Amino acid sequence: MNVVPQRNDVYFIVDMRELFVLNKYFLQYKWHLLLGILFVSLSNYFRVLQPQMIREALDLVMENIELYRRFDGMQSQAEFFGIIGKTLLFFGVLVLALALIMGLFMYFMRQTIIVMSRLIEYDMRKELFAHYEKLDLAFYKKNNTGDLMSRITEDVSKVRMYLGPALLYGINLVSLFAMVIYAMLQVSVELSLWVLLPLPFLSLSIYYVSSIINRKSTVIQQQLATLNSTSQEVYSGIRVVKSYVQEQPMLNYFAGQSEVYKHKSMDLVQVNALFHPLMMLLIGVSTILTVYVGGLQVVKGNITPGNIAEFVIYVNMLTWPVTAIGWIASIIQQAAASQKRINEFLEIQPDISNQAEQVSPPLSGDVHFKDVSFTYPDTGIQALKGINFQLKAGEKMAILGRTGSGKTTIADLLVRMYDVTEGSILIDQKNIQEHHLSSLRQQVGYVTQDIFLFSDTIANNVAFSQKEANKEEIELFTKHAAVHEDIKGLTYGFETMVGERGVTLSGGQKQRVSIARALIKKPNIIILDDCLSAVDTNTEAQILGYFKKSLQDKTAIIITHRIYSHLKFDKIIVLEDGQIAEAGTHQELLANRGFYYDLYEKQKAEEVEY
Repeated sequence: MNVVPQRNDVYFIVDMRELFVLNKYFLQYKWHLLLGILFVSLSNYFRVLQPQMIREALDLVMENIELYRRFDGMQSQAEFFGIIGKTLLFFGVLVLALALIMGLFMYFMRQTIIVMSRLIEYDMRKELFAHYEKLDLAFYKKNNTGDLMSRITEDVSKVRMYLGPALLYGINLVSLFAMVIYAMLQVSVELSLWVLLPLPFLSLSIYYVSSIINRKSTVIQQQLATLNSTSQEVYSGIRVVKSYVQEQPMLNYFAGQSEVYKHKSMDLVQVNALFHPLMMLLIGVSTILTVYVGGLQVVKGNITPGNIAEFVIYVNMLTWPVTAIGWIASIIQQAAASQKRINEFLEIQPDISNQAEQVSPPLSGDVHFKDVSFTYPDTGIQALKGINFQLKAGEKMAILGRTGSGKTTIADLLVRMYDVTEGSILIDQKNIQEHHLSSLRQQVGYVTQDIFLFSDTIANNVAFSQKEANKEEIELFTKHAAVHEDIKGLTYGFETMVGERGVTLSGGQKQRVSIARALIKKPNIIILDDCLSAVDTNTEAQILGYFKKSLQDKTAIIITHRIYSHLKFDKIIVLEDGQIAEAGTHQELLANRGFYYDLYEKQKAEEVEY
């Protein structure tokens, strides 16, 4: 997390500008904000009236106490006492009524400003999540998942603290200060100045201590993030930890990091211990000044004893707003730093964007690569160099090559995870960039090499892109992917929860579920990226048998490390260092006696041995 310098006004002002982006939300929820300001002001108005009622009651007692003593021993003394009692009861009920009205408006002010902050928090998370989804693959390769999660959770929460509590107490501070100081000045200017004298020192002291607490809290949060990351890695990689017998070393490392966290936390506790004593000291000084200076003013006849009680209540009434100045400033600084981090991502525009206004018509499946070269923007590695091939609608092509030769890059370019660096890709004689992006991806079935399943039921994973798919369709396509019997063998069948990243399924089962997920889309172009590497020979034959029948009118590109004799390919290309080293049919490539021939002979020998 970025730490905003606490004692540098220039940085503070610059960071404050990051919060200006939130003004659109204040306009959106202007009625919540305006009503909140009104309710805060009304609540403080009735709060300020309470000390005045108490002053009236105390002055009433002080003025009539001598008169009460003069009736000592007389029958009228009891009647006089009853009158005073009823009057004091009236003032008591009045103060209670004012407190109830004040509490009612406090409830309303929270129902407006705090609710507004929660609504804005909801909108911000939606906006940030939607923006994340628009960003291209290069962005996710440059930024780790933990940082993405931190910005949408912790940073948004810190901004909400500025939009809610900080804003609420800021409005409350201004409103209460104005009303209380006005009421105090109406009684005595001199006493007001003496009473308010310690409050600026209180605010500065609280701000200074809050700054220290904020810096130490940031360091503690960073250390806590380290502990969480360590725990997550150990839990995720528990098989590796156990197989290498590294339980004790990992425990020692975690204990060391926990010790660092403990020491940092103890430092914060020591600073926190200064907070309340400091606050109570300065409040006590202000109260003593009120009683001393106020007593002298009473002797001179400038004010009444009730005014001293009134001022003592005012001092305590101002304590929290003054104390909150440092707290509010700290929240604003944290919010500015967090909003800066959020803005950094919101300002990033995806390189891959939809350039077509109208949805593309159904694709026939004609694919043409014309002198395509591609360099990864995040690493600068050139993955493809001058690739040329053409597939007519319904044709099948296999792509083979060693690891890192550029096979997966071709697949990623066909679904526009990236745009070509040079050359062009035509689909149905139209540049791929001119196709409607969502429509293009919806009509292409892509089974990636790195299988990912969501923490949901198997049925929902299969129907991920076709939410309206019924049970019969889901079961049909799992049969095509040769995983239906495996699923039926599970305790809860299709309602089995897959677990994080599909951890409850085997590698082959995950691959076949992902194939079913792609097939249920009924795509016009299908791309299979080494998706049969974890299945046995019989299952492979079963899946390829379905492909042979059902993909007759579909354009299919199969990326593989194996040669599939069950499928007849119209074209086969062999990639090496991002270039096409060999191209042709099965028989032509065998005649070339190159990489394809060597792979075929090796695979045939392995099958014979098996």
